[in-house]
Amino acid sequence: MLKIFKYIKPKEWLTAGASVFLIVAQVWLDLKIPDYMAEITMLIKTPDSAIRDIWQAGGYMLLCALGSIGAAIIVGFFAARIGASFAQRLRGLLFDKVESFSTREINLFSTSSLITRSTNDITNVQMLVTMGLQVVIKAPIMAVWAITKIAGKGYEWTMATGAGVFLLLLMVAVLMLFVIPKFRKMQTLTDNITRVTRENLTGLRVVRAYNAEDYQEDKFEKANDELTGTQLFTNRAMVMLMPFMQTIMSGLSLAIYWIGAYLIDAAGVYEKLILFSNMVVFSQYAMQVIMAFMLLAIIFIMLPRAGVSAKRINEVLDAEPCISDGGVTAGLPGITGEVTFKNVSFKYPGAVDYVLEAISFTARKGETVAFIGSTGSGKSTLVNLIPRFFDVTEGEVLVDGVNVKDYKLESLLNKIGYVPQKAVLFKGTVSSNIAYGDNGDSKAFTEDEIKLAADIAEGKEFIENMEEQYLASVAQGGTNLSGGQKQRLSIARAVCRKPEIYIFDDSFSALDYKTDRIVRNKLKKSTPGITNIIVAQRIGTIIDADQILVLDEGRVAGRGTHKELLCSCAVYKEIAMSQLSEEELIS
Repeated sequence: MLKIFKYIKPKEWLTAGASVFLIVAQVWLDLKIPDYMAEITMLIKTPDSAIRDIWQAGGYMLLCALGSIGAAIIVGFFAARIGASFAQRLRGLLFDKVESFSTREINLFSTSSLITRSTNDITNVQMLVTMGLQVVIKAPIMAVWAITKIAGKGYEWTMATGAGVFLLLLMVAVLMLFVIPKFRKMQTLTDNITRVTRENLTGLRVVRAYNAEDYQEDKFEKANDELTGTQLFTNRAMVMLMPFMQTIMSGLSLAIYWIGAYLIDAAGVYEKLILFSNMVVFSQYAMQVIMAFMLLAIIFIMLPRAGVSAKRINEVLDAEPCISDGGVTAGLPGITGEVTFKNVSFKYPGAVDYVLEAISFTARKGETVAFIGSTGSGKSTLVNLIPRFFDVTEGEVLVDGVNVKDYKLESLLNKIGYVPQKAVLFKGTVSSNIAYGDNGDSKAFTEDEIKLAADIAEGKEFIENMEEQYLASVAQGGTNLSGGQKQRLSIARAVCRKPEIYIFDDSFSALDYKTDRIVRNKLKKSTPGITNIIVAQRIGTIIDADQILVLDEGRVAGRGTHKELLCSCAVYKEIAMSQLSEEELIS
């Protein structure tokens, strides 16, 4: 838990120090009020006391109360500010850390868990910091100071106060014993309900298509009931605490006055006045002692949940990405747009079998190298090794003559225009999604450059038919566009980037054959000298490639041009014959 506080800035520690000074002042003022109350009591009981003296003591009581309120407001302001800025910093650090994660780390934590850690867990820590600054510091100071004030004013009252504190601590200990495990479980259940909700929203069309609403509702209800049941248990346990504390405070007041009645009854005339004054003061200080321990009890209840949250946040912040940044910013002199695989093998972390084995090829500047094969043959995995979404298990991947592991990631990725298998669009406009190609900067390209990229990707016609054209709104995930439209915008984004290397991971699958051919022809004519790495399922998409690699169970089953493979590779010929007629194959 303490480990997470290293992210608090020195300026915030200074503010916390100022808060400590104000808290001490607040406690001193709170504990002065019973003294003035005792003085007023003595003045009232003393014959010939001046009314002016009573008003003066009352005025001092009022000033102490107002001063305590003022100090509490300032401390509350400081605590809220420190908590909010600390939470803001944690969210920023967490977001930056997740940005540096490879697919391996994302899968390790899970997307739903990362969302919960970035929101719910940080809120728990923020609440602890905000409340802790006001309570953790104040409670022990108040408790110790109040105990010193009541010391020597009657061992009977002291024993009654000690019994009240003991009962309070016993109650808190019992609660913590039962509640802490539930707090740990609650965070996991929150992850689970986030996952189920996210899964349902992203797959809504499939859910409806298969009439699976009832199944999804049952799934959500199960997750919801588990979380609700756990929350009800913890909340009911917490609800018991406040009435119990009120009972102790009321019982203690009753005990003090009951004991006081016996002591006063047995005392002499002069001692009666002193005992009565002590009883009034003691009851006030005893309430302060109980209040201090009650505040500590609240923190002890908040601490386990915040501790679990802090641990989960630290797990993300301390995780070391398996993809480390290199220092090289440029390739070898005289080499541009070249991709080389040298005896590359790859298997996923924790897996036994290799997905790719002994893959070697070179794609030179301006060439088109394509990969085809059955589902699960490793095509997408292979091209994902170039931008280092994964690192090779064995062998080397070179870009412009330099191992990709030696590159600074930003420099490596700036060489690549990547179009994923599933088109990804962001909430914004058509223009901002195309211009996203320059490291997310939507203002980096001119309007003409954006239009040219859209034209090359064969998206100009449908964009200009939209009401607001390039300023037309794009929903999150591009849900207001068709599959083909999303793919063309993704291609336009890569074109706008003006990279050395295009990577098309089955990026033409949502396009009809005619549009597919037009886009590829425009790419070839409008972006000469750029290397094309294409993954495809359709023979028509790769038929003109300079080199085609046929993958079968992670190995190269054949390589060559379309015509060469028809003669030399049975796997390729089988795929081709399943898609094209004999006349088309010959032509």
